[in-house]
Amino acid sequence: MNKIILKYEIDLDFLLIAITCPLKDYRLCYYINKHTGLNLEKTGDHETWMSSTTSLFFTKYVYISESTGTEFYLIGNKSIESGYLLPELRGSDYFLIIKEFIDEEDLKNLHKSLNSIPDVVVATEIDPEKLKSKENLVF
Repeated sequence: MNKIILKYEIDLDFLLIAITCPLKDYRLCYYINKHTGLNLEKTGDHETWMSSTTSLFFTKYVYISESTGTEFYLIGNKSIESGYLLPELRGSDYFLIIKEFIDEEDLKNLHKSLNSIPDVVVATEIDPEKLKSKENLVF
C-alpha cells in the first residue's frame, strides 16, 4: 500500500517588526499614525487557536495603502484573556506586520519613525522563519 505524505508550508512573505512599548494599543496606534503617516484603524481581533478547544484574541489595527497596496497590521502580543501571540518574544508588546513591502528606503524611514516615538523602547525587525510559533501570525 502506498502512502502519500502532504507537506504544509506556511507562507511567511511579510516583514515583522517587534515593538516594545508600555503604551496601550490605541495610544501607540495614534503615535504611529502621527509619526509615520499611516492611518491604522481598529478592526476585528486576531484569533489564534492554542488547542482544539481554546482560542485567544489579540487586538488588531489595519491600514492598506491605496497607492502601493502595502498592508500594515499592528497586533498586540498579549491576549485580552491571558497568553501570548508569540510566547518566545514575551518582551515585545506589539508586532507590526507589513505585507507587499518592497522599498528598503521606506523601511529604513519607518524604523526611524517608530524608534522616534518617545514611549517606544525599541522597534526591531524579526525574521519570522526563526520563530517557533510563526503559525500564529498567519491570517
